Amino acid sequence: MQVSIETLSGLERKMTIAVPSEKVESQVQNRLQEAAKSIRMKGFRQGKVPMKVVRERYGKGVRQEVIGEVMSRSYYEALGQEKVRPAGQPRIEPTSMEEGQDLEFQAIFEVYPQVNLQDFSTIEIEKKVAEITESDIDKMVETLRQQRQSWAETDRNAQDSDQVVIDFEGRMDGELFDGGSAKGTKLVLGSKRMIDGFESGLVGASRDEEKVLNLVFPENYQKQDFAGKPVEFRVTVRKISEPVLPELNDEFFASFDIKEGGVEAFRTEVKSNMARELKNAVRNSVRNQVVEGLLKIHTVELPRALVEGEIDTLRKQAVQQYGGGRQKIDESMLPADLFREQANKRVSLGLIMNEIITSNSLKADPDKVRSLVEELAESYEQPQEVVNWYYSNKDQLAQVEAMAMEEAVIDHVLGNAKVNEVSCGYEDALKASAS
Repeated sequence: MQVSIETLSGLERKMTIAVPSEKVESQVQNRLQEAAKSIRMKGFRQGKVPMKVVRERYGKGVRQEVIGEVMSRSYYEALGQEKVRPAGQPRIEPTSMEEGQDLEFQAIFEVYPQVNLQDFSTIEIEKKVAEITESDIDKMVETLRQQRQSWAETDRNAQDSDQVVIDFEGRMDGELFDGGSAKGTKLVLGSKRMIDGFESGLVGASRDEEKVLNLVFPENYQKQDFAGKPVEFRVTVRKISEPVLPELNDEFFASFDIKEGGVEAFRTEVKSNMARELKNAVRNSVRNQVVEGLLKIHTVELPRALVEGEIDTLRKQAVQQYGGGRQKIDESMLPADLFREQANKRVSLGLIMNEIITSNSLKADPDKVRSLVEELAESYEQPQEVVNWYYSNKDQLAQVEAMAMEEAVIDHVLGNAKVNEVSCGYEDALKASAS
């Protein structure tokens, strides 16, 4: 087998492969002989059809089949022989397929780029350091109570944070408009569910009182026809309810699976969950900064095949996220440019990280994998069962191993980057992760 490689442009290569004709013809002959044993043809007994007749009837189809298999097999053998690593599937074009002549074909494909790692010390990372105080725990306990709050009807006038049941009609230029009217709508005052001025305009209202609210739709309102336009709402308050927070008692603690130990055990569990959330927030913040730092200091030529493949993946994810259930979305309706920037970043980051792994012989530490599995399992009622499930499921464990490998890359970069620790409060640390 003769192989030659030519650079077309950038990462694109054209590999020309010549396969001796006897290699093709011998396989065609063997396959026809094997087929002849079972061929049934009028005028001949099974297995007694002359080879000349078999070749005339089936030779062309068998030869096409053999050529396809030989080209595919020879392509991968040539890659190994030339030590070439393709990025994506090739475009194979036969150039000589005549019987009795050497089979010649061309494979056009892209190769992976060479990634030249830069100096990680130029990357600056700000790592938040926070302690969980008793005040932080108090706020979290109140948040959990608010999540489980109930409503009690009251005869007093409406206050901020009350839930009201309302009927309303909206008019623009004196005319009712679609979506501007409703009856029996529940609304928590201060939730900012309605346009500015609607909820605050109901503070102080009494039951069965009608309020007229003259407001203006915001300039960035989602319906462009309404943006910036004045509107009049006539609102009747039908019911007013005040929030009732649950007591900190055994019943409340049991709803969080705290069966004994009272408020002390509950606060300990709350703090443990907050600590886990804080750890993840700091980890995510640092990871995001490392990722942005790597992308900033590296310029990588991206194989089109990898980018297009990533775009397809992002398309599928978007369809699964927004087009599930009865609503069916055709993937082809989502333009590629909608995902191109994100796809470029993901492919570039993958190439950079792979080079860091290869250059530094990084591996997924089994202890780190175990630690990550236990972290994932600790929020379940039977964590050991979850751990056992991960270790009995190769695909799921492989995902955790990939996470451990990514963390190994992050730790390697952090070991060389400029890391500045900044003390802050618990909530500030969480906000830094979200930004």
